[in-house]
Amino acid sequence: MKIEIPGYPSLDLKYLLLDYNGTIALDGVISEAVAIRIRQLSELFRIYVLTADTNGTARQMCEGLPVEILTFPNDSAMQEKQDILYSLGQENCAAIGNGRNDLLMCREAAFSVSVLGQEGAYGRLLTSTDLCVHSILDALDLFLNPNRIIASLRG
Repeated sequence: MKIEIPGYPSLDLKYLLLDYNGTIALDGVISEAVAIRIRQLSELFRIYVLTADTNGTARQMCEGLPVEILTFPNDSAMQEKQDILYSLGQENCAAIGNGRNDLLMCREAAFSVSVLGQEGAYGRLLTSTDLCVHSILDALDLFLNPNRIIASLRG
């Protein structure tokens, strides 16, 4: 996905990195509305779900979705997410998250969105992302309607 934003760096996004709990899932469960959007976005991006998997449901809930799931059940999730971002090329990555362990990934991705959903969001993350939205549906819809991104970021 290429996005030209007046007065802002151009985006050439190939990968979408998604946090799981609190971002695409609430209490370990992905809604059908989120699953539908992930399927739509898989036509535009290679999608990764990066998670500490607090509730232990990520693999089961993502079954059948066009995503690659990577789990980090120890204290290294923040660093692991950043390492994956670097391995894919941060200039080609969009990231969506809500938690403290998303901070480095979101801060360094070419484009990032923080989600202030029902679980809340890490306060410092909100100042480290390009956009902040109320829900994961709002975040995913940005990519389905990229003029929303342009409208928010233009100079």
